[in-house]
Amino acid sequence: MTPEARFPTRARPRSEARTPTPRGIAPAHAPERRGLEQPVYAWGGAALLALFAFVLRVFRIGEPSSFAFDETYYAKHGWSLVHHGYARSYVEGADAKILTGQTDGIWLDTPEMIVHPEVGKWLFGLGELVFGMDPTGWRMASAIIGSLMVLVMCRFATRVTGSVFLGLLAGLLLSLDGLHLVLSRLALLDIVLAFFMLLGVHCVVADRQWFRARVARAADGPVSEWGPVWLFRPWLLAAGLWFGLAVGTKWSALYPLAAFGVWLWVSNALARRSLRVRWAVARSALVDGVPAFLHLVGVAFVVYVLSWTGWLLNAEEYEQHLSNTQYTSFGGGSQWPSAQQPDAACDGLGDALTSLCAPAETVQSLRSLASYHRDVWNFHTEFLNDSTHTYASKPSGWLLMARPVGVDAQLDIKPDTEGCEAAADSSCLRQVLLLGNPVLWWGGCVALLASVVLWVGRRDWRFGVPIVGVASTWLPWLRYDDRTIFVFYAITILPFVVLALTLCIGALLGPTLRASPRRTVGVVASGAFVAAVVLAFGWFWPIWTDQLITHAEWMRRMWLKSWI
Repeated sequence: MTPEARFPTRARPRSEARTPTPRGIAPAHAPERRGLEQPVYAWGGAALLALFAFVLRVFRIGEPSSFAFDETYYAKHGWSLVHHGYARSYVEGADAKILTGQTDGIWLDTPEMIVHPEVGKWLFGLGELVFGMDPTGWRMASAIIGSLMVLVMCRFATRVTGSVFLGLLAGLLLSLDGLHLVLSRLALLDIVLAFFMLLGVHCVVADRQWFRARVARAADGPVSEWGPVWLFRPWLLAAGLWFGLAVGTKWSALYPLAAFGVWLWVSNALARRSLRVRWAVARSALVDGVPAFLHLVGVAFVVYVLSWTGWLLNAEEYEQHLSNTQYTSFGGGSQWPSAQQPDAACDGLGDALTSLCAPAETVQSLRSLASYHRDVWNFHTEFLNDSTHTYASKPSGWLLMARPVGVDAQLDIKPDTEGCEAAADSSCLRQVLLLGNPVLWWGGCVALLASVVLWVGRRDWRFGVPIVGVASTWLPWLRYDDRTIFVFYAITILPFVVLALTLCIGALLGPTLRASPRRTVGVVASGAFVAAVVLAFGWFWPIWTDQLITHAEWMRRMWLKSWI
């Protein structure tokens, strides 16, 4: 039995059963689709789950009716980008004016020094353009993206497991996580990062299956010394696009981009070795690695640079006002070299001279953008080292949800005020707490350990996907455990935690639908876990969505002392 057939929820055609395939290679023919495994049910179920998630995420999305946490930066940057083309500075007291409905006379003519790329802020700005410059407007993009992420999770898990049921279960689990819920209701960059990253990984996994299916077909005929070669990889081209947008949201997407690129190369090399190709690893590095690098990294780089188009069109403003920032000194540098050169005067030179002048101006703008990136790097690696924050947490505790982030809180609401029904000697409160569903995350830790065992023991590539995913989105942060970082960065880890849970539930349910004591135990255990996740979601809902509760009710939800 090949690793691809370990969750045989669909019957295999007889013709496929008779077709010999190399060890570890997916069957050449797609399995027959029956019943709930048909695309209409798969996509329809995923769409319904995404709609369910959207309803949960837009419920009272405008509350709290203020800037929450780092929304104060990203919401204003988004508005400035869609209206001015680049992030402008703003007047003192801008937040209060915006909350009263004022948007004119707030932004200055000078550019703002922003320390994260612009893709996510453009999306927040589009939401503000459609829904208005208010909490609902700047949060709506996150709600839409978070809901679409549920749909992508369904399709991703279906692709990995081969089961529509398990795919829908994965989407349900993702929709019931508190970290995902709260970030889908805030204008913070991390939900955008997680969405594009998940799309990128999905396409990489799809390319693996695309590649190995063609290798399997090639095995039926004569194989050359190098094996079959494909220079165009459509799924990897799409992966490069999505990873480019992910890196254009936050640089941390570079880690999974690199990790899954290496993972794919190793997978391609093993596929070639199954065809008896000699020196498969080295040859794969050339015939697979080079095209894959161009599709994945090359396309991602182009998309990333294009995402700075607004900045590049206004590079002169940045050269004039930000070429010697407070962060430059950390690198021991001086003013940007490009800022000391006069801009090329392309206007009024005629078509021929203008065509020669414009490339030089573009090169100068790109050099300025490179210097700007140096300053941003200095900010992240030097300037933040001395900062502190009440809700900062060490990455070693993220998977256990050891230290959540209090996004907003209204404390000491007196009895008979705002509907508070607390006892006379107590009070009520409202809170938005960035805390993952503890049942899901704690169970996910067990599933990740099991995935390591099953990946090694069964040599099943599927269990390797969540391991590579968690390793690339979590382990790099351990280097920075002395810096001010927060648990909501773990939103990029969440899809792989959910995938590990889904794979382990599939293993518990077994490879057949026939009743047996083993399957009964698996169904009961899996059902009890999913029910516990649902109950925990309902239990923590009030402190995820700014609901009014008594102090006693709040204390009952503080399961760990570190949550207070």
